[in-house]
Amino acid sequence: MRARDIMSTPVVTVTPETPVKTAEDMLTRHGFTALPVLDADERLVGIVTEMDFVADRFPPEPKPVGRRVTDVMTTPARTVDVDTDVAQLARMMLDEWVRSIPVLDRGRLIGIVTRRDFLRVLSRSDQVLVRDVRQRLEIFGGPERWIVDVHDGEVTILDRFDSEQDRQVATVLAEGVPGVIRAHCYVGEVEHHGEPA
Repeated sequence: MRARDIMSTPVVTVTPETPVKTAEDMLTRHGFTALPVLDADERLVGIVTEMDFVADRFPPEPKPVGRRVTDVMTTPARTVDVDTDVAQLARMMLDEWVRSIPVLDRGRLIGIVTRRDFLRVLSRSDQVLVRDVRQRLEIFGGPERWIVDVHDGEVTILDRFDSEQDRQVATVLAEGVPGVIRAHCYVGEVEHHGEPA
């Protein structure tokens, strides 16, 4: 699973010249934790977070309060590529205590991943994951070829044909389903009457 599979899009953004009060209102109105900051050429130049606004209002020493986003934003913004593996992305967010990360495709902002996006994907039931993985595999090898079981987001696929290349494709297809943590594919005889739900 990649960043593209879980990111939120389209992204609500601000410019460096956006008034601080406007940006704060956008955060609270939409329930966001951060807003990417784009310049006039739509290049990502920073990010402004809840903590940026709080830190601006309660500085360690007296200073003028920021009036525009450019006065309070964090720059440069931490970003990931659209094809970044979600395990790597999750580790990055946990290690760096980041609540949201903009997603770029060839340098252009196309989405944002938040902790809520992870929860939305991880909360999908195993039954739903079984259904979605089966649908993907049926397109690839037909409905009679595979047996699929999911436990806590981990997928086990049984393939009645002995093709290592096909098993690799099946694994990639399964891991592309939002909510799948990892997938394993093995050779084995498929007994449809005992197929897990």
